[in-house]
Amino acid sequence: MDGLEKHFAEYPSRLRVARLLMSHGMRVDDGVAYCGDVEQSDTAIGRAAGVDRRVVKSTLRQISDTPELRSLYSKIRCMLSMRDMAEEIGCTSLLVVPTDAKMSGILSGITEVLYRHGLSIRQAVVDDTGDRDKSVLSVVIDGGLPPEVIPELRACRGVDSIVFK
Repeated sequence: MDGLEKHFAEYPSRLRVARLLMSHGMRVDDGVAYCGDVEQSDTAIGRAAGVDRRVVKSTLRQISDTPELRSLYSKIRCMLSMRDMAEEIGCTSLLVVPTDAKMSGILSGITEVLYRHGLSIRQAVVDDTGDRDKSVLSVVIDGGLPPEVIPELRACRGVDSIVFK
């Protein structure tokens, strides 16, 4: 998130923890991190962020004590992504890399092509971990993707490339 830097400018380790919490969809409530309703230990978060658990504790306290951060982190929700398990559930996963993530209509163009071919979408998610310029669209469709659909998807406005998972 662009605004995180101003809150953690003097504390690069805390910024690393704050970004990790955001990227993993962890909410913060009264100095405690949660993934859904499951409390996450300071030690485990510290290990994942490469910092001491005390840095995690101070980061969580700073988030809880700062109204702007508390408002943001108290509303974060983790979410199931089917992207990497698509094959195991009989689906196909597409990763759409945009030419410009700020361009409107990319999702619309992709879904229009899939609709015209009678393909059912199980999940569509724009992955944005805070750097909007690196956002990508993940689309999971039921069953396989007919080869004739691929050029149409690649020709959609705003699509730089499509990666099949």
